[in-house]
Amino acid sequence: MSTEDVSFLADGGERVAGRWFLPDGAPVGVVAIAPAMAMPMRFYRHTAAWLAERGFAVLTFSYRGSDPELYGPLRDSRATALDWYHDAEVAAAHARARADADGVPLTWVGHSFGGQSLGFLADVGVDRCVMVTSGTGWRGKAAPTIRTWSPLLWRVIAPAATAVAGYYPGRRLRILDDLPAGVMRQWGRWCLHPDYLFSEHPELRDRFAKVATPVTALWTADDELISPESIRYWSREFPGTAVELVEMRAADHGLTRIGHSGFFRPKRAILWEQILLPRLALRPAS
Repeated sequence: MSTEDVSFLADGGERVAGRWFLPDGAPVGVVAIAPAMAMPMRFYRHTAAWLAERGFAVLTFSYRGSDPELYGPLRDSRATALDWYHDAEVAAAHARARADADGVPLTWVGHSFGGQSLGFLADVGVDRCVMVTSGTGWRGKAAPTIRTWSPLLWRVIAPAATAVAGYYPGRRLRILDDLPAGVMRQWGRWCLHPDYLFSEHPELRDRFAKVATPVTALWTADDELISPESIRYWSREFPGTAVELVEMRAADHGLTRIGHSGFFRPKRAILWEQILLPRLALRPAS
């Protein structure tokens, strides 16, 4: 297994940083892992390396302005949440080009926000999609605790903290994670509305309706951020395809907890073996 650092051009001429995890031989398939809202691509390196060892070429990437190590201080970023969806679109096109060159199919694995981006990929030609804990951001379908305090976050805490710091300092506040100001402001407006991103961009519903990619939506009852209802609610935004809803029960896999992001942690690699691997698109055996 080897790695290869890459970048690809996004809207406005900015570049999106990525890293390939490559198998030793010809790939059996290509996988692109789209990160959650505040997760850098390095968070997914263990999953990517594990898949590469099993013959997949795997692309990880970080949204523009999301990682100070790659893009500089967050306060300098002008990115919005919508920009990040378009970053996912160009990442998918980059992964599609590799899949076509190798003659293998492409699977989009989207974590939370990254799963939502499938609606922007209708013209890319993704063969399979696995959404991991990816539901609507609308607070009305969030986990009960989030549902209670999120109006205070979006209407008071986040605007004040962002105005002072020049970005959203989630780590210092211990509420979510650090995010560029434009991302946090736009995402906050969406999360307060039942139509989520369609509240500002109703024209995108037509684009989402074009998605024909078979989808598996993975969820877990111990998700601290979103609820099972959120997963089902979001799945209805893809009327043009079948969505397989799969509950991950920690106890069924010898685990005590999974949570919103635990799926991608190496201590829960049994989930990759038993749930993820069978749902990836790969070249048929000759």
